[in-house]
Amino acid sequence: MKYENILFNVEEGIATITFNRPEVLNALNEATLKELSHALDEIASNEDIRVLILTGAGEKSFVAGADITIFPTFNALSAKLFAQTGHSLLNKLQELPIPVIAAVNGYALGGGCEVAIACDFIYASENAMFGLPEINLGIIPGFGGTQRLPRWVGINMAKEMIFTGKMIPAAEARTIGLVNSVWPQEALMSEVIKVAKTMASKGKVSLRAAKQAINNGMDVNLGTGCSIETDAFALCLASQDAKEGTSAFLEKRAADFRGGLKD
Repeated sequence: MKYENILFNVEEGIATITFNRPEVLNALNEATLKELSHALDEIASNEDIRVLILTGAGEKSFVAGADITIFPTFNALSAKLFAQTGHSLLNKLQELPIPVIAAVNGYALGGGCEVAIACDFIYASENAMFGLPEINLGIIPGFGGTQRLPRWVGINMAKEMIFTGKMIPAAEARTIGLVNSVWPQEALMSEVIKVAKTMASKGKVSLRAAKQAINNGMDVNLGTGCSIETDAFALCLASQDAKEGTSAFLEKRAADFRGGLKD
């Protein structure tokens, strides 16, 4: 597929998707959503990709939201179909078996904020701004914001942000647990890539197991969650990565993780 609204690059096991509509602050239209979905399918089918980074083109915006110019064309049915498309896409993003980092380099509003919180964690530039301002348009978030944001920052803070439509800067977003780290604009991508390389050097089997255990255990009771972890731990120990990791530790050398089950 030829990409016109995103940039897609893979280097040293790290994939980077850049939303590339800077003239409209990287707003999401239907073509962008389609291209993102296709890129995620490519990543899921490529065993050599170990980490994904999402970011935005330019220095102003990660994704400033959905392309509002298409909203007046919607009736209730087409609006529901648009929202379902967004939910399906962000579920696909969240369920990728590899770690996904949002490198938020500016505005992450509406759909942009929803994309970011469908990632595993967020690093932000000092000029980043976060918000779900849909209430100002007489609507509500439609790509999972009312569900994911409370799970990130707690129900009270999520309600305040959604009910008021306010934007919060990166420093405040870090304080409430929405953002892991904040960096100067010019340092953001280099810092994100450092972390991505660290994760890419780990065993893919264990990264996949850790992500699935955490995500699948979030909405169950502690006992069920611990059972999920037990099964994932056992599968890890049946992998070639576990054999390599323990051997490397005992032999005092760096591990060379390649994935796969033991022979």
